[in-house]
Amino acid sequence: MARAPGTRHGITDCVEADMRRTDPEGHGPVRYGPSLPGDGLPVLPELADVLTAAAYRTAAQPIGGGPGVLDAACGYWSRRGLPTEASHVAAGPGAPSLLLALTAALGGDVLVPRPCAAWWAPYARLLGRPVFHVPTPAESGGVPDPYALLETVRRVRAEGGDPRLLVLSVADDPTATVAPPEALHETVEAAQGEGLHLVSDETWRDTLHAPHDTVLLSPAEMLSDRVTVVTDLAGALLPPGWPAAVARFPQGAEGEGLHARVLDVLTAMGATVAGPVAAAAGYALDEPRPVTVRRDSAVRLHARVAAAVHAAVVAAGALSRPPQAGRHLYVDLDELRSALGAHGVGDAQELEDFLTARLGMPAPGGHRFGDDLGALRVRLSTGPLLGGTDEERTECLTSPSPLELPHVQRALISLRSVLDDLRDDAQRWEPPR
Repeated sequence: MARAPGTRHGITDCVEADMRRTDPEGHGPVRYGPSLPGDGLPVLPELADVLTAAAYRTAAQPIGGGPGVLDAACGYWSRRGLPTEASHVAAGPGAPSLLLALTAALGGDVLVPRPCAAWWAPYARLLGRPVFHVPTPAESGGVPDPYALLETVRRVRAEGGDPRLLVLSVADDPTATVAPPEALHETVEAAQGEGLHLVSDETWRDTLHAPHDTVLLSPAEMLSDRVTVVTDLAGALLPPGWPAAVARFPQGAEGEGLHARVLDVLTAMGATVAGPVAAAAGYALDEPRPVTVRRDSAVRLHARVAAAVHAAVVAAGALSRPPQAGRHLYVDLDELRSALGAHGVGDAQELEDFLTARLGMPAPGGHRFGDDLGALRVRLSTGPLLGGTDEERTECLTSPSPLELPHVQRALISLRSVLDDLRDDAQRWEPPR
């Protein structure tokens, strides 16, 4: 009897089948994008100075990070209400290497929300681990619905599976939403009851669009002994081309054992942070004033642009949750299916191809985030709308009215034009009532 999607191997098989049609020639189903949404901004000069000053250091960084990065990470988390000791921190060359090491160290099957960050599932599949997508509630993404989580765990175990790891994100890629504390608490309780270990991807926690109006809690504040926090510094502190990330392990014997096993895996991979990048990471994690000023300015800029994109999306008749964090938003264009169908667009891959060509910027389809291939969903990023040169992008940072800058206006007008044309076509072909 064939397995339906959602059973032990059904989901993994379906995802891999979907991705095979989009993989570059010569690559298997593990390798696919898209990357994290970049900020589109020039490198902060003070960060560049730190990296340049460390460029002549020839000694390799220790596996798991040197004292400078580890101590800075402890201070970073302590300022966010998570007291941390250096012996419970590891650094790696980007969050993917840390998640791969965690997945290998924990063993068992992996649970993720649907949709989820594009890079989560491939690392489980690389290790031959089944991946099960769990629906999220209507109000936010990144955190599974607790009842759906319990049902998925029950079903997987009934079929002989061994679910051990739940990966989630309170400030989410791709949906740009922030999970309400009460919803997060229910999911954490459900995961605890099932004995799952949680990996909380907090890459976007420092990019809240309305930080004084949005409550963000880490699962580690609720369940201190079974949550590992992973933060990729490309989210708010470093350029994406300088790969560095840090992980905070739980306190106690279980956390110590997991930390040791992860270091073993990182050692086998040779996964170290490059020395100059480690210096820049330590500087950024200390959060000196130049870093915080740039970060806060960038967040405000991307929040304004994201709000403008969201308004254009909604005006065209498409659906999108209001973006609350990050440099992106997640758009459902199903209401425009008839108009898109006239352009030969019937699934997420065709929608990705169509919008990428029309907009002149990446528009990855929802299938890359674990969503259904047949659903017409895409992630749109705000970085490409800031201009084509460093001068234009810097002007966006310093302008009191960045949306009124000519190059930003042109980009937004182009986006609105594409969406409005689809809306008009959909209305034209709508059957009479």
